[in-house]
Amino acid sequence: MSAEQPRVVFVGNPNTGKSTLFNRVTGSAAHVSNVPGTTVSRTDGRWSLPGGAVECVDVPGTYSLAAHSADERVALDAIIGLEHPTSALVVVLDAPRLARSLYLALQVLELGTPVVCALNLMDEARTQGRVPSAERLAELLGVPVVPVVGRTGEGLDALGAAVREVIEAASPPPPPHEPSDALRADALAAADSLPEAWTAGASEGRRVALGLWALLSDDGVEAIADVAIDHVALVGIRRRAEDAGRDLMGEVVGHRYAWIDRVSPSLYSDAAPVDHAAQDRVDRILLHPLWGSLVFAAVMFVVFQTLFSWSGPLVDGIDGAFGWLGDVVAGAMAAATEAATTSAGPAVGAAVGFLGDLLVEGIIGGVGSVLVFIPQIGLLFLFISLLEDSGYLARAAHLMDRILRLAGLPGQAFVPLLSGYACAVPAVMATRSLPRHRDRLLTMLVVPLTSCSARLPVYVLLVAALFPETVPGLPVSAQALALFTMYALSTVVSVLAAVVLGRLVVTGTAAPALLELPPYRWPHPPNVWRSVKNALSAFVTEAGQVILVATIVLWGLLSFPRYEPTELLSPDTVAEARAEGVSIDDLAQTEALRRSYAGQLGRAMEPVIAPLGYDWKIGIGLLGSFAAREVFVSTMGLVYGIGDDAAEDDVSLHEKLHAEKHPDGRPVYTPLTGASLMVFFAFAMQCLSTLAVLRRETESWRWPAFATAYMMALAWVSAFAVYQGGRLLGFG
Repeated sequence: MSAEQPRVVFVGNPNTGKSTLFNRVTGSAAHVSNVPGTTVSRTDGRWSLPGGAVECVDVPGTYSLAAHSADERVALDAIIGLEHPTSALVVVLDAPRLARSLYLALQVLELGTPVVCALNLMDEARTQGRVPSAERLAELLGVPVVPVVGRTGEGLDALGAAVREVIEAASPPPPPHEPSDALRADALAAADSLPEAWTAGASEGRRVALGLWALLSDDGVEAIADVAIDHVALVGIRRRAEDAGRDLMGEVVGHRYAWIDRVSPSLYSDAAPVDHAAQDRVDRILLHPLWGSLVFAAVMFVVFQTLFSWSGPLVDGIDGAFGWLGDVVAGAMAAATEAATTSAGPAVGAAVGFLGDLLVEGIIGGVGSVLVFIPQIGLLFLFISLLEDSGYLARAAHLMDRILRLAGLPGQAFVPLLSGYACAVPAVMATRSLPRHRDRLLTMLVVPLTSCSARLPVYVLLVAALFPETVPGLPVSAQALALFTMYALSTVVSVLAAVVLGRLVVTGTAAPALLELPPYRWPHPPNVWRSVKNALSAFVTEAGQVILVATIVLWGLLSFPRYEPTELLSPDTVAEARAEGVSIDDLAQTEALRRSYAGQLGRAMEPVIAPLGYDWKIGIGLLGSFAAREVFVSTMGLVYGIGDDAAEDDVSLHEKLHAEKHPDGRPVYTPLTGASLMVFFAFAMQCLSTLAVLRRETESWRWPAFATAYMMALAWVSAFAVYQGGRLLGFG
C-alpha cells in the first residue's frame, strides 16, 4: 500500500455483494494476493475519488469480529489496522436482509474508525417490496448510509463522495448504543490485558470495543498477532462475572442484538410483506433428502463429466500443440546440430544437441505440462463460481454436510473431493471455497488419494497385461472388477485418511453446520470471469514455476550422463537387432535410460522396492511417473525398447512385460505384482504438479513434504501387504 494515499477497507458479511461492489469501484486496478502467513486471499486496488485516488482492500466476508477462522482473522487485522492504519471503512450492508448485517456494523462502529455504510442490493430489496430507509439508518448509526447496487454501479458516485468526506473529517461519532455499566467496566479491564501497541492513545470508546472483542475472542487473539496477551486476566474477568451470576458472553452479544431488535421495525415504511414462497418451493426440492440428492447427483455428474471427459479435447489440443512445437523445434535443432558438427566439430555439435534436447524435452515439455491443466482448472472454477453466485453451492453443502462431517470435514469439501477424481491439481485449488484453514488443509491432504484420471492409463496397462478377462466362477469381467476395486479402494481410504489425519495431525472439528442459504440469483458474469482468471493466473505464475523447474530436473535425471550411440550398443547387439527387425534407436534409448542417473537410482532403490515385487526397471518407471503418473506407461516403453510413444493398450509392451524374468527365472510381472503396483499408484504421491499446487496453497513446503511422506509410507505398506500377503496365500 502507498504510504501517501488513504487506505479504505471494504468489510461485510458473506453474500452481501461486497466483492462485486469492490470490483466495480476499483475496476481493472484490482489484484488478488495471499495474506502473508496464511492461505487466505484478499484483493487490493485503487479507487479514483474526488480529490485523488485511495488504496482499497477487500477482505474475506465475516459475520463478526470474533476471529475464530483464518478469514475472520485477516478481516479483523485490516479493520483494526494492526499492520496498516485504516483511513475509513466501507461496511457493506445487505438491504433485503438488513438486520443480519447490522451486528457486524455495530462492532465496527464501536472501534471509532471513520465509517460509510453501503446499503447494497437495493434492486433486490425493491423487487421484494421491502426497502429500508437509508436516511433513517444514517440517523440511527450516526454515519453516512448510501443506497447502492454493486452489479450496475448505481449510487457509486454518492458512495465515493461520502468516503472522501469521512476521510477528511476524521472525527467519527460515538456508537449508537452503549453497554451496561457493569459490562463497560469489564470491557475496560479486558482492554488492559491487550498489548499496549493496540490500545496506546485509544479513546475510551475504542478501549471498550477492543475489550468486548477480547472477552468474546480470547481463543483467536494469540493467532492474530505474535504478541503477549494476558489470558489469565481475561479468565479472571469471566470468572468474577460468573460468580456474580452473570452470563458475560450473553451480555456481550445480547446488548447489540437488543439494539438491532429495537430499531429494525423503524427502518421500513409500510410495505408489502416479503414473499419467499418461490424460493421456499425450490428449497423444498433441493434440500429434500431424496429429491435434493438426485439433483445434487445430476449437477455433480455434469461437473465431473466436464472435468473428466469434456475437457479432453482442450487438454489434447494443448498437448498436441506443444507436441507439434516440440517436433518443429527438434527438427530445426537436429539440422543445427548436424551443421555445427560439420563446421565446428563434434564437441560443438554435441553442445548444440544438448541445448536442443533441453529446449524440446525440458523447457517446451515443461511449459506444456503446466498449461495442460488450464482447461480443467478453468472449467472447475467456472462451475464453482456459477454454483456459488447462483446460491446452489450453499444448498449442496448443506445436503452433504451430515455425510462429510462423519469424516471430520464440512459439507463444502464435496466439490474438491469429487474434482480429485478428475485431477488433483484443480481440486486442491478448489479448497479455497472452504471457510476455515483447518478444513482447507485437511481436504488438501486427502484429495491426492482420490483416483485421478492420470492413474487410469497405469491401471489399464497393468490390468490388460496381467489380469485375465474372465475367471471361472466369477460372473463379471475380472479386469472390470479390478478397475472398480481400485476406485472403490481410493474412496474408502480417502475417508479413513480424513478421519485419522483430522484426529492426529490437523486437529479440531469441522466448521459448525451454520450454513447460510443465500437467495437465488443469476450469476454475475464479471464475478465469474474474475474468479476463473484469478485461479488460472495464480496457478501459472506460482505453481507453474515449480512444475517447470521440477520437470527440467526430472528430464536431467532421465537424460544424463550422455553417451555417443557407439558407446551404448555393441556391434553384435546392433547386428542382432537388425536381423530381428528391432529399432536401433529404441534399443539405444533403452540402454541410455539404464545408464542414466534415474537408472542408477532405480537400481539403488531396488532393495527397497523388491519386497513389493518390483525390480529396478519398475523403479525407473516409478521415478519417471513423478512428472505425471501416466508417464509410467511411456517410461516402461523406453525401458523395454518399445519407444516413448508406447500406450497402455500396446500389445508389444504387454508381451515384453510377460516375458520379463527375475535372475532366478521367476516372472517379474504376475497378477499379484500388478495388484501390488496398482495399490502403490493408488496411494503414492506420484505427481510433481500436485506438490507444486500444495506448496502454493499452503505457502510452505512443510505440508507438501508431510503429504509425500505419509502417502509414500501408506503406498509402501499397502503394496507390501498385498504382495507378501498374496504370496503367503499361495497367489505368488
